[in-house]
Amino acid sequence: MKFYLDEDLSQKIAERLRARGIDAVSAHEAKAEGFSDAQQFEMATKQRRCLVTRNRNDFIALTLNAYHTQQSHYGVLIVPYSYPGDQFGRIAKALGEYATTHPLGLPTYTVDFL
Repeated sequence: MKFYLDEDLSQKIAERLRARGIDAVSAHEAKAEGFSDAQQFEMATKQRRCLVTRNRNDFIALTLNAYHTQQSHYGVLIVPYSYPGDQFGRIAKALGEYATTHPLGLPTYTVDFL
């Protein structure tokens, strides 16, 4: 499973994931800071990555739009606020465990919660 972390998540999480051998990149590292949610969604899709975000509502709407327009993507994984944003290790560990249980990634149009 490959991850694209939205800019609302620290690039430190992507760094920790890579240290665990998981393919991850953050919007910060991709120089995509300030991009719209639709642009972030497109970046993740072009790179064939599951988009990881805390921004539930906007990315559910983008997933529904992709479904209605038959534009595939590689899933959206929501990090709930029960994971404090400054707990990089905890979030990386949970994402790593998620990747282990979903080695082939998520089916198109899937939105899941960490």
